[in-house]
Parts: sequence; C-alpha cells; structure tokens
Amino acid sequence: VQLQASGGGLVQTGGSLRLSCAVSGFTLDYYSIGWFRQAPGKEREGVLCISSRNGITYYAESVKGRFTASGDNAENAVYLQMNSLKPEDAATYYCATNYGMTCSIDEYDFWGQGTLVTVSS
Repeated sequence: VQLQASGGGLVQTGGSLRLSCAVSGFTLDYYSIGWFRQAPGKEREGVLCISSRNGITYYAESVKGRFTASGDNAENAVYLQMNSLKPEDAATYYCATNYGMTCSIDEYDFWGQGTLVTVSS
C-alpha cells in the first residue's frame, strides 16, 4: 500500500487549493482515506476522513464548510478540496489509510509523504 499526496503550494488568504492523494496497492471500490496536517512547531492534526461506506467524517471543526473530499475510482485518487483558506490552514498535509478501512483517527497504518500548503495573509 502506498499513498502520495501532491498539489500543495502558495495561495492567498481566501483562495482555494485541491490536494491529491494517489493510492496504489488497493482500489477505491472500498476505502477510507484520512487527511492530516502538521504546522511547524505543532502536533499533527486530523482534518477529515472520506470513506466509501460513510462519506466524510470531519476531525477538525475549523474546516467544516470550507474543506471537502472526493474519490475517483478511475484515477485511484482521493482529493481534498480546500476553499476559503486561512493562514492557520498552512501546514504540511498528509493522506493516510489503514488495514481496516475505517475512519478511526488513531488507527492509520499507512502514510504518504506530505505536501506543503502555504497561505499568505
């Protein structure tokens, strides 16, 4: 199982960015993918999880209404759409999954390399 996050970059406050998580070793017929982020000097924070069974579970209240996620079986990729970005959203973003294909925040087994999101004020 491998995951690779991409799509990070520099965006202005209020702007949008879409991150991609390319997965291999499993298909998106049945999946759960979590998105996490870590800002410099801070602990890693769960953002949300998207699963084929239950849709989106938000870990972070601060992103509700601004972030959403989707999966593309044909591309074997999951996307994190981030709108109305704020400086406090700046972080390295990671995607992850687990053997059980659940959205339990403490049960992630496989992690991709992160992608850096910078938000200018």
